[in-house]
Amino acid sequence: MRRFRLGFAVAIAMSALIGFAQEGPYKLLKTVKVGGIGGYDYVQADVAGRRLYFARSGAMPRVNVYNLDTLEPIGEIPTTNAHGAVIDPKTNHGFITSKPVLMFDAKTLMPIKKIDVQGNPDGHFFDSFNGRVYILSHEVPYVTVIDAKEGSIVGTIDVGGMPEQAASDGKGHIYIDIEDKDNIAVVDAKTLAVTAHYDLSGKGGTCAGLAMDVKNHILFSACRNPATMVILNAEDGKIVTTLPIGNLCDGVVFNPKTMEAFSSQGDGTLTVIKENSPTSFVVEQTVQTKQGARTSTLDTKTNQIILITAELTPPTPPKEPGGRPGRGQVIPDSFSILVVGK
Repeated sequence: MRRFRLGFAVAIAMSALIGFAQEGPYKLLKTVKVGGIGGYDYVQADVAGRRLYFARSGAMPRVNVYNLDTLEPIGEIPTTNAHGAVIDPKTNHGFITSKPVLMFDAKTLMPIKKIDVQGNPDGHFFDSFNGRVYILSHEVPYVTVIDAKEGSIVGTIDVGGMPEQAASDGKGHIYIDIEDKDNIAVVDAKTLAVTAHYDLSGKGGTCAGLAMDVKNHILFSACRNPATMVILNAEDGKIVTTLPIGNLCDGVVFNPKTMEAFSSQGDGTLTVIKENSPTSFVVEQTVQTKQGARTSTLDTKTNQIILITAELTPPTPPKEPGGRPGRGQVIPDSFSILVVGK
């Protein structure tokens, strides 16, 4: 635990130095303290519906819903322990990564049906190519695919390890980063078959974020060990370059309007990577956010990045020597929504 705290402190100090040295156009525009109890994981912007979703775990599991423009509360959806929610803007059907998965009406927030799934639903992704929702699990089956219109299970996919985040080229190819295997699985959206694995070992490990520049076929894979953004060609898996990011990343988004990737980190930083061309990338800025703001979502209407965080108690000791310390407990009523923009 002492070793972790020392390393964590060094990472924070380095992040602060990077942020000071790389001033830029982005800044923390707004912090809205919304309080409440329970843990948190993913945050999801429904850009078309102008709503913001995030799940709260613990004694009162639920999905909180906010107005994306004002951040005023709209309502909440009671559920079992969940990690997040994803929306199909065409059908206005939402899916909560609980067990069972809860399908709901995104306009009324009323439940539609419960979908029995195996594994432990965690991450989520909606692919507009054929209107399917991908529920990611750290347990077998690793990926469950659901038809967004009917709420029926289309099939499952064995991607060979624990999936964390997914991206799509919109033309039938799904990319899923495999956190415990240091690779990216390529999936055929029509057949649900894994067609390739792009190896990242030696360049980045424990990759917990994935985003895509669809136009130029570029993948951005944010890794924790070391804290690195691995940038690769989506067509053949060849690594273009690697760049340093902050510590404890857990999410990446890409804005095609500005040609920038944003990696959110639990050390209280947001790394901004500029794509000058498909072969030229630089760390444009490191924005100071807040401790614990490890997940993020992009509002493509305003070009703002939204993060969530809360104050935590000190981390728990590792379960075994040299192991990873556990996350601290969320301090009640300390939960906040952060908005980063220009």
